[in-house]
Amino acid sequence: MAAPWRIDAAVADRTERGAIKLGAGRLLGYPVAPAFERSFPRSSVLSLSMSTPSSPLSGVNRPFMGILLIVLATFMFASHDALSKYLSGFYSILLVVWARYIVHTLLMAAIFLPRSGLSVLRTRHPLLQSLRALCLLATSFFFVSGLQFIPLAEATAVVFLTPLLVTALSVPLLRERVSLGQWLAVSLGFVGVLIIVHPGGDLFTPAVLWPFASAVSFSCYQLLTRKLSAVDSATTSNFFAGLFNTLLVSALVPFFWQWPTAWHAVLMLALGACGMLAHLGLTQAFRYAAPALLAPFSYCQIIFAGLLGLVVFGHVPGHATLLGILVICLSGIAAAWLQRRN
Repeated sequence: MAAPWRIDAAVADRTERGAIKLGAGRLLGYPVAPAFERSFPRSSVLSLSMSTPSSPLSGVNRPFMGILLIVLATFMFASHDALSKYLSGFYSILLVVWARYIVHTLLMAAIFLPRSGLSVLRTRHPLLQSLRALCLLATSFFFVSGLQFIPLAEATAVVFLTPLLVTALSVPLLRERVSLGQWLAVSLGFVGVLIIVHPGGDLFTPAVLWPFASAVSFSCYQLLTRKLSAVDSATTSNFFAGLFNTLLVSALVPFFWQWPTAWHAVLMLALGACGMLAHLGLTQAFRYAAPALLAPFSYCQIIFAGLLGLVVFGHVPGHATLLGILVICLSGIAAAWLQRRN
């Protein structure tokens, strides 16, 4: 799925020389958006909430390059979601998700195993890591399921509630303090969703629960990422999630197997490549510019989703949809700004 992105402390590991090494998770958490986070879906996605310092990291002094890279990353994420929507019209959701994971995992293995070997999978909390991986897998399944019934832009907009849901869930689950302004931003985000799925509209159906469930799953994934960041590296967390889900889905896919056509096989390879390239672009973006600067540009993904929905699927968003998307974007940016200020 694409995803709203969140940048947590686990996303960046400082090397001994002070350079920034972004883990494999959206690439490198999907995301390398933490490399496997938006990772898949975002999705995923990293939701860029201002949970990291707003000051640039060491060596970050090329903001325009950072902005360019994150915009390109959002385009690749939107392309990933468009391919998922298209392929799910011909194949089972399980097969589409498997294609995404298998390609991404093989690419990650080619990058990390020669350097770190199997030590990259060592974790102090295998059960929590497994739960985190399952949350990511659920995010993918829910989002792709929703794409079968809901236009790309609208589904993406609903999933971009993730940063707001993380803010809300961090109170009971992580015992964090949330200001009144942040609660207002969360409420405003839900108002945006209600505008999109207003009673009497085309989206006022139970199908809208699919992307909402994806946002909830991805929020749980983000919270577990924050918890595990204190004990495991971003690379370990993201590679573990990718491999775990690949093995799990691979065990199920024979029961739903369909031989893809040559063209669809190419598109499945492109699906995984889009996710990897998006994560690489996102990773590099934070080497050039600070999260506080890049956060608003993550919402370009909704714009690209709308354009791809128009070009590929012929869907034209209505006025209510455009207004709802604007409200969700503004609420997310406001929540990030308030968290940064606090």
